[in-house]
Amino acid sequence: MNDQQRNPNPNGPNKNGGNTPPKPKIFPLIVTGLIIFLMMNLIAGWISNSSLEKKTYSEFLDYLQAGQIAEVEFTGDRIIFLTKEEAAKDERLQINYYTGLITNTDNTNLVRQLRQKGISINQKPQDNAATVYIIYQILSTVLLVGVMWFLMRKIGAMSGGMGGMGQSKAKVYMEKETGITFADVAGQDEAKESLEEIIDFLHNPQKYTSIGAKLPKGALLVGSPGTGKTLLAKAVAGEANVPFFFISGSDFEEMFVGVGASRVRDLFQQAAKVAPCIIFIDEIDAVGHTRDTKFGSGANDQTLNQLLAEIDGFDSSKGVVCLAATNRPEVLDKALLRAGRFDRQIIVDRPNLQGRLDILKVHTRKIRLTEDVDLRQLAQATAGAVGADLANLVNEAALRAVRKGRQAVNQEDLLASFEVVIAGTEKKNTVLTDIEKRMVAYHEVGHALVAALEKHVTPVTKITIVPHTSGALGYTMYTPEEERFLSTKDELMVELRTLVGGRAAEEVVFGTRSTGAANDIARATDLARKMITIYGMSDRFGLMALSTVQSKYLENQAYMDCSQATAAEVDREIQELLARVYGEAKDILLRNRSLLDEIAQYLLIKETITGAELMAYIEADQKAAQKTEETPSAPAGEGDAQ
Repeated sequence: MNDQQRNPNPNGPNKNGGNTPPKPKIFPLIVTGLIIFLMMNLIAGWISNSSLEKKTYSEFLDYLQAGQIAEVEFTGDRIIFLTKEEAAKDERLQINYYTGLITNTDNTNLVRQLRQKGISINQKPQDNAATVYIIYQILSTVLLVGVMWFLMRKIGAMSGGMGGMGQSKAKVYMEKETGITFADVAGQDEAKESLEEIIDFLHNPQKYTSIGAKLPKGALLVGSPGTGKTLLAKAVAGEANVPFFFISGSDFEEMFVGVGASRVRDLFQQAAKVAPCIIFIDEIDAVGHTRDTKFGSGANDQTLNQLLAEIDGFDSSKGVVCLAATNRPEVLDKALLRAGRFDRQIIVDRPNLQGRLDILKVHTRKIRLTEDVDLRQLAQATAGAVGADLANLVNEAALRAVRKGRQAVNQEDLLASFEVVIAGTEKKNTVLTDIEKRMVAYHEVGHALVAALEKHVTPVTKITIVPHTSGALGYTMYTPEEERFLSTKDELMVELRTLVGGRAAEEVVFGTRSTGAANDIARATDLARKMITIYGMSDRFGLMALSTVQSKYLENQAYMDCSQATAAEVDREIQELLARVYGEAKDILLRNRSLLDEIAQYLLIKETITGAELMAYIEADQKAAQKTEETPSAPAGEGDAQ
């Protein structure tokens, strides 16, 4: 690769791989300062003369002889006078007249005449007022030029200089400067396969063009935050061995209209000079969101229009590929997503069990682990976690091992760090009253006992009543035995009963209700609403879809898509469903009241128990009940005889 290819920007790359903005030049600033100084003098002279009206010396003498002058002031080479007519007017409406002095002799005679007529005479003191005024103007001009120079430097630093505000702010990576390859990306095999094909096309185009295939112009990476979209792009940079332009969607926009479109043009011009290359636009929704219905609605539309034109304009045979990433595909303009622009949409989804295991292996390669570490168990416990969550979990485990004074990370550190991620650290200074502690214990055992006594349920692995920084006074942890992608109605009903089991235990034991069930109620209500409005599990509404999910990869919030009357019926259906599962949960706890008391008392003593300890109590109780049923009752009368 020659020097021109390594440095496509004439200004040179900075230490981050970006473009170095040109510094503002001093000579144009000096010229600007002189122009401002002259303009200030002209304006000052115009302002000083704007309230004076010129008269000839003869007219002045005529006014004097007629006795119409009220006041005279001698200043420099002028005589400024005020007539009696003007003096009688409002001060804001007065007009002063001026004329020039003739000679000093005339000046002396003139003063004598003025005194004889009783006219007020004023002589402006001879000082350096003019010099001071000039110095003041010079200093103010210098200050103004200094402020301009400072602002130009700031704008140059932010926007590539006054002469380069339209230049692209893309960071240029060459070869393996990112330090990341596909070996550092795990859990996204399908996405890697699609990107590897694009890279192979760049390296061996004849293999594809020989049968008439064309290089895809663009690929859009879509997925939830933390799934590894940007990491995949950096891995592409590490694998491609071609120039890689990295820019965020927000970098196109500036306070000046038209800068975004100019930066788009500059970016694609730079890419065309060093092709084959890859352009990556992170968070493209910042610039590619749907245009308004009004024509030419703003700078964002101009930038998007220019981006569409540039993607259409470049020739894919030259090897320019445009990659982009977003977690809001629903807001992107349809023209941006059509075939011929972004030909592929690569879904970067949450990893499955094997994917999480592979990600944990990647992030623990440089971590010293003990022999008891079981990454598969951790992968099972972290269902739904994304790559960023798992990376944070491993780092928290390493930090915990250091705090404990160990030289390696063990299984306890990994599981404890998982709890820190989901519930926060333990609040050691929080002291609960006896009644609060008993209520929390029964609440958590209520969850666990309802779950353990049901079928189709995720096994309980831990119960604790130790407060955590997330606000939870205790929690019950469940770990799935296998990866599940579908849920039946029976399984969701069990989950609903488990969620309301804590509140049911409070009412069964204490006959009251506490605020500790707020999160459980919110989750149960959300699940019940989805069962009725999305999953079609309601006998009343059947298969009718009543809500629409928006922002699938962000908050995944569902919005009602029905009439208000139907929405009111949905609310009643949800209320009836929750009341039914709540009653069923109470029945389960009432039938097993002795077991509930026994486990709660044990939890109050130990504060934290495992799922195995919970199941030991349940199995012992079931064996005792079975033994009681199998023991025959004594015949009537034998007891009396004894």
